[in-house]
Amino acid sequence: MRTASARVAIVTGGSRGIGRQAAERLVADGFAVVVNYAGNQIKADAAVATITEAGGRAIAICADVADETAVAALFDTTENAFGGVDVVVHAAGTMYLSPVAGLDLNAMDRMHRTNIRGTFVVNQQAARRLRGGGAIINFSSSVIGLALPGYAAYAAAKGAVEAMTLILARELRGRDITVNAVAPGPTATDLFLNGKDEETIAKMAAQPPLKRLGAPADIAEVVAFLAGPGHWVNGQVIRANGGIV
Repeated sequence: MRTASARVAIVTGGSRGIGRQAAERLVADGFAVVVNYAGNQIKADAAVATITEAGGRAIAICADVADETAVAALFDTTENAFGGVDVVVHAAGTMYLSPVAGLDLNAMDRMHRTNIRGTFVVNQQAARRLRGGGAIINFSSSVIGLALPGYAAYAAAKGAVEAMTLILARELRGRDITVNAVAPGPTATDLFLNGKDEETIAKMAAQPPLKRLGAPADIAEVVAFLAGPGHWVNGQVIRANGGIV
C-alpha cells in the first residue's frame, strides 16, 4: 500500500511557473520534492525555501534535461537524498514562435533539444528507475489542436511528447507505473505572457467558455491528480484548457 508521506517526486522546470506550482502542490500531498532547474539558482532556491518554511521537504538540483549524464546524476542525487523516486513531473520546456517561412532553424533546434530530446532523456531515466506505483507526467500543449499560426515548431515538439507518452505507457506494461501528459491551454505564466501585447492576451483569455486564462494552480491540480493514489488513468493526454476546442 503506497503512502503519500513516503513518496518522492522530481519536478523538472520546478523553479518557476507551472513546475513550481506543481512542486508546491505535491508537497501539500506529502511528497518530498526535488526542484530541478536549468540555470536560475536564485528562483530554485526561493522555491525550496517556500516549501521548507511551510514544513515540507525539498532540495534544488541543477541539470540540463537534454544531457543524459546530468539527468542520471539528478536521479542519483534524488535517490541518495530521499531513498528513491516515485513520480516525475517533466515540466521543463522552452518556446520559440515564428511562422514556418521565417523560422530560425537554429532556434528551432535549441527548442527541440529541450522539448523533444529532454523529454526522451528524462523519461528514459524514469522508466529505468521509478518504483512500482509511480507516475510519469509529461507536458504537451493544447496548441496542437488549436493549430495557431506561428506555433508550428513548438506544436511539432509537443506532438513528439504525446507520441512518447502513449508509447512509453505501453512499454511499461506490468510495472504499475502510469505515463500521462498534461496539455495546458493558454496559462498565465512568464513563458506564455512574454512578448504578447494586452490585446492578444485578452483575445486568448476570451477563448475558453470559462473566459479567462488558466492559472498555474489549475494545471497543478491535474498534476496532483495524476500523481495521486488513483492509478487508473494511463496513456492519456489531458487537455487542461478550460474547454477550448
